[in-house]
Amino acid sequence: MGLSVQSLSIRLGGAAVLRDVNAALLPGQVTAILGPNGAGKSSLIRCLAGLLAPAAGRVTLDDMDLATLDPRPRARRIGYLPQSAELAWNLPAREIVALGRHPWRSPFAAPSPADAEAIAAAMAATDTTDFADRLVKDLSGGERARVLLARVLAGRPEWILADEPLASLDPAHQRAMLTLLAQAAADGAGVVLIVHDLNHALRIADRVLLLRDGRLRHDGIASDTLTPSAIAEIFDIAVELVPASAGARAFLRPLG
Repeated sequence: MGLSVQSLSIRLGGAAVLRDVNAALLPGQVTAILGPNGAGKSSLIRCLAGLLAPAAGRVTLDDMDLATLDPRPRARRIGYLPQSAELAWNLPAREIVALGRHPWRSPFAAPSPADAEAIAAAMAATDTTDFADRLVKDLSGGERARVLLARVLAGRPEWILADEPLASLDPAHQRAMLTLLAQAAADGAGVVLIVHDLNHALRIADRVLLLRDGRLRHDGIASDTLTPSAIAEIFDIAVELVPASAGARAFLRPLG
């Protein structure tokens, strides 16, 4: 059970961006996807969200082919946070967050008390309540990113898929975002995110997938997989693992 890809290959514009990827992701875990630019990370997470059709292979959710799920029930189970914080509609932040409840409501139905509670809880968790009435075009990039995460959380999905959710956040909100995603996994959700900072992955991830040139090169427990040798293979950089002190986690430090 879980979210899986089997023999997955993806082509974009006639070029192969992923080749024969196999992975079985579990609820209750944070899985970090890492790799250099062009490795196929965003294509993989969009395919997991059901937004990109594979050229070969398939994606399954609890052993059901994701392609057979209608968009509404799929959206109830899988929440997707895109890489871009751009928004098509210049609505108040609260209304953007409320869009996360649409899969649970009949068309044109007024928000229910459960909707209102979920929206308020998501905005509180993402520290967006204070600007709930501001138009999103008036928000900073980091504020918009937090509003988009709140939209995903308001839907209370079983799976949260986030493409570079830390990209436009300041360090304090990066830390808060990681804590929030880790808590979602602790509460039972499956969390899959793309990150570039190796130490962020070490801090939050239970498991990592390392991609290069469209292939899955390593898949395993974060602390066992993010080794200096694997990082040199994937990123062509030299790092050392600094042992953890009391009450802390080990971290990676560049060499040279």
